[in-house]
Amino acid sequence: MTDFAALLQADRGQPARTIDVIDARGFDAWFSAQPARARAAAAAQKLKPTGYASALLPGDDAEDWSVVTVVADVNKLSSWCLAKLAETLPEGSYRLASGSPGPAALGWLLAQYKFDRYRTDDKAAGPRVLLTDTPASIGSIVREADAVALVRDLINTPAADMGPPQIEAEATRIAKIFDAKLTVTRGHDLQIHYPLIHTVGMAASRDFAPRLIELEWGDPANPRLAIIGKGVCFDSGGLDIKPSSGMRFMKKDMGGAAHALALAHLIMATRLPVRLHMLIPAVENAIAGNAFRPGDVLTSRKGLTVEVTNTDAEGRLVLADALAKAGEANPVLIVDFATLTGAARVALGPDLPAMFANDDDVAAAVLAAGVACDDPLWRMPLHAGYEEMLTSDIADLNNSPDSGLAGAVTAALFLQRFVPGNTPWLHLDTFAWQPTSKAGRPKGGEALGLRAVWAMVQLRFS
Repeated sequence: MTDFAALLQADRGQPARTIDVIDARGFDAWFSAQPARARAAAAAQKLKPTGYASALLPGDDAEDWSVVTVVADVNKLSSWCLAKLAETLPEGSYRLASGSPGPAALGWLLAQYKFDRYRTDDKAAGPRVLLTDTPASIGSIVREADAVALVRDLINTPAADMGPPQIEAEATRIAKIFDAKLTVTRGHDLQIHYPLIHTVGMAASRDFAPRLIELEWGDPANPRLAIIGKGVCFDSGGLDIKPSSGMRFMKKDMGGAAHALALAHLIMATRLPVRLHMLIPAVENAIAGNAFRPGDVLTSRKGLTVEVTNTDAEGRLVLADALAKAGEANPVLIVDFATLTGAARVALGPDLPAMFANDDDVAAAVLAAGVACDDPLWRMPLHAGYEEMLTSDIADLNNSPDSGLAGAVTAALFLQRFVPGNTPWLHLDTFAWQPTSKAGRPKGGEALGLRAVWAMVQLRFS
């Protein structure tokens, strides 16, 4: 993993290039105030008053140069406004000509993230170090960058190297760091106590056998916080098999688990005063002679029976057993992350996780946190009128309505049936993937909703 701590350093007056940060309102005044050689260099590089535009400006000698960059608002730097510079500037140290980088420091770090596990010819650029005059903020910024990088690394890893055993190994690593209790249920015990998780994963090879991974940490006297992540390490669709185009990136179907692991790490690293309960149902939805079938009726941990109308709607099945288990311990809040529905992507695109909540205060808090930290969410309705779509002729409910309408909503309504009615619950249907590269956000696995939830739980519990 990238050593982000080396890329953000306290400013103690050490040698560094300066970065002038301007916006469209101040562009003309800044340009007029520059010496002729700087104006000529800016014009030659076609510097315009648009976001991410930048130029290198000459000084008194060849080695004495500085940088100018254009942002949306110099009084409110965003997380990503310096990210393109961090991707393109020469190796070296930099400081802002005035002011603190604030949230832009995070984008500076994440722009230098690389996933090079499988590359043999990688020629990575040298580090670009940012100096900050607020050294007290370095620790929290680096922790967030590490958490995002962990999500990216786990999702980017192909399914052959990121199955249920590898998810368990990562949970074990984190548990050891913070002296947390780790419990893994598999085999016969899984079949008896978590039948939906067992059924979804039972067609996988023995090496990729299904399991429920649980981590508990913190003073039992503190408020209990449950974090759940969908850990479908690869989703073929089961017997309702996906087309090849739909299967291409299904290594990312464990993105919810990656978010849960990263959030658990943040909570424990900062010693948030909670009793943390992290649950990851880890499975592969494979195809074999013993795969579960359309038309099967399954009995959940909660006792509700579910008619399988689509084996490719397996994520909500494994989450149902995990939600039921989490609810038994009476948490004050349950949060689940899941790459759950294509319908959420159709409605909101790749950047906006669909957020569902049964508590208006929790919903408002996480929406506000997402805006504040440039990790936006969009609230979707738990519309009770659509519950009838989950009706089954032979069971308590079905797992995927035949209509194909309101897919993200009906998936959330299905999950809600397994949440205790008096427990605040937050469900994020997240894409966990960046389909095209943006400044600071390369194509591939991405943390979407992680920082919003982290900001919200810090405010709620600290």
